[in-house]
Amino acid sequence: MWDEEIRHIASSHAIMASGVFMATVVPAVLVPGFSLYGTHLLWQYSVAGVVAVVNISLFWLLGVSNPTKKHTITYKVSRLVRSCLYLLLSCLFFHTVLVLYGAPLLESALETFSLAVLLTSLTTLRFVCVLGPNVQAWIRVFSRHGAMSVWDTSLQMVVGCSVVGAWLGAFPIPLDWDRPWQVWPVSCSLGGVIGYLTGRRPRLDTLAPETPHLQEQVMDRTEGGGGVSVGGCERVCMCIVFFI
Repeated sequence: MWDEEIRHIASSHAIMASGVFMATVVPAVLVPGFSLYGTHLLWQYSVAGVVAVVNISLFWLLGVSNPTKKHTITYKVSRLVRSCLYLLLSCLFFHTVLVLYGAPLLESALETFSLAVLLTSLTTLRFVCVLGPNVQAWIRVFSRHGAMSVWDTSLQMVVGCSVVGAWLGAFPIPLDWDRPWQVWPVSCSLGGVIGYLTGRRPRLDTLAPETPHLQEQVMDRTEGGGGVSVGGCERVCMCIVFFI
């Protein structure tokens, strides 16, 4: 079962990388005058939208999130509302952090908020898909030995690499090279997406459990219905191939 989850993670990473590639190529074909620098906001929202759709589709079909005992309409609506609220708060949080780190407050507010939306789709949305709208579980993942499954470990890598990539992308902006990719927030967006794809690249040594205790926890989680459904990833791959 452990090898099966590793295989499904690798497949989901390949699908997401293909989705980001398509989010860059398709607008270039369909939108006149599209360029990564000149129409950067369009590219940002295109990537954010594809990441959101693919993430939600993958985790829904694979059944990665922890199963819930409540199946009432009220509970599902409450869970959806809380998820949307957390995503909105995440956008505002990233926007505030970007301004505190030196982003223009009013002059480029739309560009700053667009980057915040992109970072939310790369990080917070994955939290919601894997762990649900549970802030305590989000904090637990980044605590010492907090990863309870390979999906939690992958979550750590993806979120960390995305944030660090966006942070490193800000370093070339003040340099006097006069390059089009130095305009705010092009390099930060590119850095965040590159970091996201780098963090999604599966590494068996980091995804492997550190102790037998973690293996037992993952097996219990899988047997209880929170594991990856057999054949789910194959169905997603067939849908993506057909779409492309």
